[in-house]
Amino acid sequence: MKILYSPKSAGYSSTGHPERPERVTRSYEFLKDKLPFIEPKPCEEKDVLLVHTRGLLESVRKGTAELFDGETPNLPGIFDMALLSAGSASGAAKLALKKEKAFSLMRPPGHHAGRAFLGGFCYFNNMAIAIQKSLSKADKAAIIDIDVHHGNGSQDIVLGNNKVLYVSLHQSPLYPGTGLIPEKNCLNYPLPAGTVEQEYLKVLGKALEQVKKFSPDLIGVSAGFDTYKLCPIAGLSLEIKSYYKIGRMIRDLNIPAFAILEGGYSQDLPQCIYEFIRGIG
Repeated sequence: MKILYSPKSAGYSSTGHPERPERVTRSYEFLKDKLPFIEPKPCEEKDVLLVHTRGLLESVRKGTAELFDGETPNLPGIFDMALLSAGSASGAAKLALKKEKAFSLMRPPGHHAGRAFLGGFCYFNNMAIAIQKSLSKADKAAIIDIDVHHGNGSQDIVLGNNKVLYVSLHQSPLYPGTGLIPEKNCLNYPLPAGTVEQEYLKVLGKALEQVKKFSPDLIGVSAGFDTYKLCPIAGLSLEIKSYYKIGRMIRDLNIPAFAILEGGYSQDLPQCIYEFIRGIG
């Protein structure tokens, strides 16, 4: 398993914001002696335009005020950081297509960014960009979103694309309030607050059966760790060791896979990431 990481991703912050630099810096410190790290490259603007409108790209570049809010603020340098995070995801996907395992340990996250909107700490949709680029070499791809929040941006981008299957397990009710039912190629599995490991893994097993049936050439995992029981902004109840089991279940599909960091805001994030990597790797 190779980890894509750049210390540049810690170069922006907003006072009191849960999506803070320590998420990746602490994870890097925990993992640096355990796994090989490589430096990612930013994606090109043409890559962003594969899944986003020109208007969104220019709004992030120029800091157009009306698109930003307290959760997804206009910050100095955020355009370059978003390009780097998306490029890292694409780099991980490229490695997976070569039958190598890869994890992008970068921020900002991406799955709440839709074709023409941002939100929920997300500016560009890293996973959607990586998957769309990969479809030049893969016939079909699947996105498995295990973040506690529904990836409304990912669904907005891939809905109706018969080359992509989007599967999401998420807490409901919870931000952003979407993902209540399956829609075309987007299979949603809303879970109540308090869901524990046994219940979660049972639903994940059903979801992975659908992935297997779809028979993709590539799997991208939107790996959120805010399903952990001590995450301060959500209410599911997974254990640290749960992520090993999740990773192993995905590995057992025997399909090339990569993963990228989405959410996860507890002090135990590094350990949760490591267990997931152990499982999927």
